[in-house]
Amino acid sequence: MKAVILAAGKGTRMRELTEDIPKPMLKVQGKPILGHIIDGLLSTGITEFCIITGWKAEVVEGHFGDGSAFGAKITYARQLVQDGTGKAPEMAKEFIGDDAFLLTYGDILVKPDTYAGMVKRFNEGDFSGVLTVTGSEDVTKGGILFFDEDFCLQHLVEKPTAEQVEQLKTDGWLKDGETAWYNAGIYIFKPVLFDFTARLEKSPRGEYELTDAITGLLKEKHRLAGLEIAGRWVDVRDPEVLESLEDEQNA
Repeated sequence: MKAVILAAGKGTRMRELTEDIPKPMLKVQGKPILGHIIDGLLSTGITEFCIITGWKAEVVEGHFGDGSAFGAKITYARQLVQDGTGKAPEMAKEFIGDDAFLLTYGDILVKPDTYAGMVKRFNEGDFSGVLTVTGSEDVTKGGILFFDEDFCLQHLVEKPTAEQVEQLKTDGWLKDGETAWYNAGIYIFKPVLFDFTARLEKSPRGEYELTDAITGLLKEKHRLAGLEIAGRWVDVRDPEVLESLEDEQNA
């Protein structure tokens, strides 16, 4: 299995911190966020990486090089137009070839055993992909995913409005007191994903959305397994989160 890391964005919520470096290169306890991600993936046995760069690409490429110093083999693809998460993985299509691949954003930190758990889940059945989730009773946090009794994806709604939340309750998808499952932004896919990213049209937000490709997979009866992230999951979204990580002992 290979890995694709999306690290093209500037990270505007980091304000002046990303004027000269991309957000995935901000340091957490002395090491770039990307370094933590790569180390975690290496511990799972994944050694081939494609990093999608964009803003200040040379900073990422200059630090990691070909990966040999880190025990990895790293290639790069530059996303010159920031037009959404749906098209970014296509930059790595040639690198992926016929292999399954783990896809993660370059600003999400989890424990290394999360990646190992994803690979294990993927190998448990004939799945076209694995989607990680975190649970909450707050139904306003982001994309909500719904699963069957085998924890395979049945339905998803990206950033539901208040009206959509009420409709989901009316239709029986959402029930008071039950856990709502949120997209955690780390996936495994077979290359069939590209059949669906190729068909994407821009969303109302003016971007190509990866979740629209996932919806396409679902509609054509591809089995997509879910996996709850047990323990640590951090979206390093702003300076406050970054600062809080400096106080942790096991970042």
